[in-house]
Amino acid sequence: MIIGYTTGVYDLFHIGHLNLLKNAKGMCDKLIVGVTVDDLVTYKGKRAFIPFEDRIEIVRSCKYVDAAVPQYDMDKLTACKKLGASVLFVGDDWYATEKWQEFEKEFEKEGIKIIYFPYTKGISSTKINQALNDARNKED
Repeated sequence: MIIGYTTGVYDLFHIGHLNLLKNAKGMCDKLIVGVTVDDLVTYKGKRAFIPFEDRIEIVRSCKYVDAAVPQYDMDKLTACKKLGASVLFVGDDWYATEKWQEFEKEFEKEGIKIIYFPYTKGISSTKINQALNDARNKED
C-alpha cells in the first residue's frame, strides 16, 4: 500500500487546495494530510483566518483525504517516517531550490519520494485575504 503525505495551512479552503488533494490521492492508496496548527502558522509570521479545529475538520471531510493530522512543526521527514508515508506531495514553488534539493537527498535515503505539483494559477489564500481586505476597505 502506498501512503502519501502532504501538509498545509488550508486557510480559506479553495480550488487550489482541492486540486492538490485530488491529485495526491490519485497517486497513492492512502492520503494523510497534515494541517498546520495555529501556533506554527503564527511562527511562520502569518495568522490563519479560520481556527485550526475548523480547518482540520474541513480537510478531514474532503473525500480525497483518508486522515488529517495536526502539523506541529516543519519536520516533514519525521512525519513521513512516523506515518509510514513513502511519498511526500508539495507545491512546485519549492522545486529545484537549494533547500529542497537537500531535502530530496535526505528523503531518498529513507526511501521516500517527493512529488511536486503545480500551484493552481491565480488562486491562493493570500490573494483571497487581500481581495477581502480590499472589498472591506471600499465599504468603509
